[in-house]
Amino acid sequence: MLPTLTPSARHALPRCSTLAATSFLSAFSSTSSFSSLATNAAPHASHGRAIHTSKQRPSPPMPATFDAVTTAAQASTHSVDESVTAPSQPKPSALSVLPLSSVIRSLMTTTVSSSPILLGPSMAIMTALAHSTNPLLNPDRNFLLRFFLKKTFYAQFCAGENEREVRQTVDGLKAIGFRGVILGYAKEVVLKDEEKKNLASFDAESRKETTAEEIRAWTDGTLETVRLTAAGDFVALKFSGAGLQALADLAKQSPPAPAMADAIDRICQLAVSRGVRLLFDAEQQAVQAGIDDWTMAYMRKYNTPEQAVVFGTYQGYLKACGAILSDHLRQAREGGFALGVKLVRGAYLGSDPRQLIHDTQEDTNAAYDGMTEALLRRQWMAPLTPDSGAFPAVSLVVASHNAASVERAQAILASGSAATTDVAFGQLQGMADEISCKLVLDAKIAQASTQQADAGVQAYKYLVWGSTGECMKYLLRRAHENRDAVQRTRSSRDAMVGEVLRRFKSVFGMA
Repeated sequence: MLPTLTPSARHALPRCSTLAATSFLSAFSSTSSFSSLATNAAPHASHGRAIHTSKQRPSPPMPATFDAVTTAAQASTHSVDESVTAPSQPKPSALSVLPLSSVIRSLMTTTVSSSPILLGPSMAIMTALAHSTNPLLNPDRNFLLRFFLKKTFYAQFCAGENEREVRQTVDGLKAIGFRGVILGYAKEVVLKDEEKKNLASFDAESRKETTAEEIRAWTDGTLETVRLTAAGDFVALKFSGAGLQALADLAKQSPPAPAMADAIDRICQLAVSRGVRLLFDAEQQAVQAGIDDWTMAYMRKYNTPEQAVVFGTYQGYLKACGAILSDHLRQAREGGFALGVKLVRGAYLGSDPRQLIHDTQEDTNAAYDGMTEALLRRQWMAPLTPDSGAFPAVSLVVASHNAASVERAQAILASGSAATTDVAFGQLQGMADEISCKLVLDAKIAQASTQQADAGVQAYKYLVWGSTGECMKYLLRRAHENRDAVQRTRSSRDAMVGEVLRRFKSVFGMA
């Protein structure tokens, strides 16, 4: 049983000093746009195309089924709003559930990420901190650096450095209204090109003791992560954190070494005993085929015919994603187990080969939305490859920061036409809060209307825990993701500006 936070503790999450908040507002208010207070990311905008470099193509036509479902869902939502909220009481701001410190910190990070002037130097600093071996640039050794990062970027995206901090963060998110969390141990490796080549010549015999220690540390951290969560939560596993032996085996698509296999089994067994589900994260393409093999092997072992314990991660920006997902669906059907699917757009744009990625952002959007609809309806529709056989049971995590994709998935569920009902929605802690909090608000409205505690969508926040130094590579990937989605980041920034203004007005009775 997790401890219950006092109201003061809840509003202290995430923490941000008054001085820092005041300094930020004065420093950045002149650079923020106060004219466009969008509360959702621009749906599939044709601009902000940083992740795709080819000439712009027209967006693919929206499937007719989306139009019909969206209309039905809007009508359903409208009727719920009328029954719960009186005409004189407008629907509350979704971001009102967040503590002011979190709103201000989000405004700071999105302002930096959406500014061409501030983003370049910030990325350079983050890269240096993530990869430097200089003790002065190691947050775990430099107290002043650690203090600054812990109060700003670390607090924005991470859960904490120890059990007390993590539990406080998790309890605070659940108190806001999130169904649960997706918690990961921060330790990971992002390989450089030279390191990828060296994996082929990895000599396991010469570093047995080092390999054993790497696997032990990763196992202990991951087991502790499972213990920090509760029934209904998810734990994210990143195999690269287990060291070079794991990476070499993945690159060669070899089975895990005996010590690694035993570690994964221990983690899976603990998760099953606690009612926690495991997300095997996607990583760089140099090791992803091996990760897929391991993921399917453990799905066969631990997933039931109706529900998944182990989930694979599928990156929609890859051209081959539809075919890979189709193959795994067939394996699940033949093996008699539910396929666990965490569907993301993709997080390794800076290191994955460009030719493997869709040519335009619109193509990625169409692929992501098409796979989401196919999984929700359990139909062999594009971009899945055709199949005349039965569609297996699916447990789905819609992991998206795109408002249009989230709304489309919600619409299918609200219409009653979805065959897959084990569905969760997830966004990263510190990102797309306007989308996450709207999901929470929508669930609360559904619960008030139906008088059922489990009504509405299941909204989760993904966050990692570990020391500030261990989290640096994770924070760098988050910075890259914000850089590659400038329009979405600007929309988040504007939503935070709007929330700050709304709260300011409410103090003087103007809201």
